Amino acid sequence: MAPAAERVPWGWLAAGRASRRLVLVVVFVALLLDNMLLTVVVPIIPTFLYTTEYEGANSSAAPAQTEPGPLAQKAPFSFMFSYFDNTTVTVSGSMSTVDMANGSEISRLLQPPTNSPPLLSTCPEGEEFLTKENVRVGLLFASKALVQLVVNPSVGLLTNRIGYHIPMFIGFIIMFASTIMFAFSGTYTLLFVARALQGIGSSFSSVAGLGMLASVYVDDFERGNAMGIALGGLALGVLIGAPFGSVMYEFVGKSSPFLVLAFLALLDGALQLCILQPSKISPESTKGTPVSTLLRDPYILVAAGALCFSNMGVAMLEPTLPIWMMQTMCSPKWQLGMAFLPASISYLIGTNLFGILANKIGRWLCSLIGMAVVGISLLCVPLAKNIYGLIGPNGGLGFAIGMVDSSMMPIMGYLVDLRHTSVYGNVYAIADVAFCMGFAIGPSTGGAIVRAVGFPSLMIIIGITNIVYAPLCWFLRNPPAKEEKIAILSQGCPMQPKSSTTQKTLRTFPLSDDSDMEAENAK
Repeated sequence: MAPAAERVPWGWLAAGRASRRLVLVVVFVALLLDNMLLTVVVPIIPTFLYTTEYEGANSSAAPAQTEPGPLAQKAPFSFMFSYFDNTTVTVSGSMSTVDMANGSEISRLLQPPTNSPPLLSTCPEGEEFLTKENVRVGLLFASKALVQLVVNPSVGLLTNRIGYHIPMFIGFIIMFASTIMFAFSGTYTLLFVARALQGIGSSFSSVAGLGMLASVYVDDFERGNAMGIALGGLALGVLIGAPFGSVMYEFVGKSSPFLVLAFLALLDGALQLCILQPSKISPESTKGTPVSTLLRDPYILVAAGALCFSNMGVAMLEPTLPIWMMQTMCSPKWQLGMAFLPASISYLIGTNLFGILANKIGRWLCSLIGMAVVGISLLCVPLAKNIYGLIGPNGGLGFAIGMVDSSMMPIMGYLVDLRHTSVYGNVYAIADVAFCMGFAIGPSTGGAIVRAVGFPSLMIIIGITNIVYAPLCWFLRNPPAKEEKIAILSQGCPMQPKSSTTQKTLRTFPLSDDSDMEAENAK
């Protein structure tokens, strides 16, 4: 009985390793955690730097300014300074030492000017510091995407050589180290390093994860659905990240959200160990198309450009919108993350909805409409007067980006099937590079543009850019196939090829030893 009892769990584990759905779960969780860490810092970093650098410097200088001198009892000006600093003032004691004939003059001096903000206003001081902080925060946010931009091509080549399992697990290890570093970093430099380290881990996780899904789901319709579900994990991470970070930072502390993410990352690592067997090297059986050849394909470039520019809009909002809200709306800390909640919810809806619908109405059309809506939504953001005015523009922005992402990710895999060798590591490295270019150029240039021309002008520039680029998606309506692919793919149904025997061979993607044996028997 004992041997039979022992075979049951091992048999279940082997069956799980051969399941495409569990592979989808692993990729879903990896993208979820990656994007939670991506967005959890959005409301934390600006206020943390403001608190530690601006308020910290001023508080250390405050005692020298408010130290009562020998003439303090006869001059009420020190009390007026303390009044505006919101410090405790003992007015009754000081009034007893001043001539009653000057009482009316003292009361006039102690009253705040009519143009001053109310005493309980949360508007931060230091307008010049906040303006400069746009650039610094933008560069910090962009460091992740810049590093990812450099690492992605190497990861694409690595997956062709050793498979997807080991790079996925390497990504988990690096992401865990980055999360711990975020939790205990107290300076701008350490936060910058942690963000850059996150870029390396994200590169391994996203390229290997998307390539793995494309290899397992060989049918175009199934692949589109799987990509939509996986991008739902990305959307859920974006959805939870910013509000979770702002609330935890406000009521618990800076380290708390990162420690929670580190614990979840450990669970993800255990899941990968059980399902993916990351110690196993499983190279692709077919040599993939070189990245240089893929970059010369105009249709791949159009799809990559759509990913880049649509995501650049929200990338520009991440460092600039919280600071703009602090300046114009006097928003408390928790609202800085909640402002992104409508975009996150609508992105989650958009990716899951159009993962299925885009295949029916045309992925090129969904992308075209999505980019136009992205541009219109960005133009409406500066019109908001409070956090409630951001619900509509941010909601439309998230929904439209969901349309573009859930349409373009399957198109990238389809273009490789149609025009190149059906090996997906390199093409999804290009897709991730396009995504990272948006998140590198957006924050790094957005802060400088805001400092030069203001936040509303920044939204106009990127909004018009998306609207102008949108018509290029029309070229993806019916891309031509390479001559050697014509005999393989159906020409009568664009953007949905029929599965063929050549594509079916990709099912030998090694999830377990059992799947390898099945592939050999099939031959």
